Amino acid sequence: MDEKVRKSEAEWRRELTPEQYHILREKGTEHAFTGEYAHTKAKGVYRCAGCGQELFASDTKFESGSGWPSFYQPAAPDRVESHEDTSHGMRRVEVVCSRCDSHLGHVFPDGPRPTGLRYCINSASLKLEEK
Repeated sequence: MDEKVRKSEAEWRRELTPEQYHILREKGTEHAFTGEYAHTKAKGVYRCAGCGQELFASDTKFESGSGWPSFYQPAAPDRVESHEDTSHGMRRVEVVCSRCDSHLGHVFPDGPRPTGLRYCINSASLKLEEK
């Protein structure tokens, strides 16, 4: 894993769009079915919109019907970190970028084989590098 990215909140605000800042730094979410990558089928690599770290490969993306891009595994186990999230009266598992600690979305145990996981990720947290 690359060295941790540390930036001031002012730097994050300058570098991210208002929507990206809200999602990545304030743990917000985009509305279902509105994100840029919700239905994208393009081949490539999905990188963190905050620091550019490779997070997910397009061949692990699947249509979950949830309204957000969904993946069954990260590009490598050390690319994302998971934390318990009890906000909004729910018990979920938050997923963050391991390099810059940006909020990506949540992971659920209802995905397809081979992992059985569904990484439900905000489009605004990602940048697709098409191949």
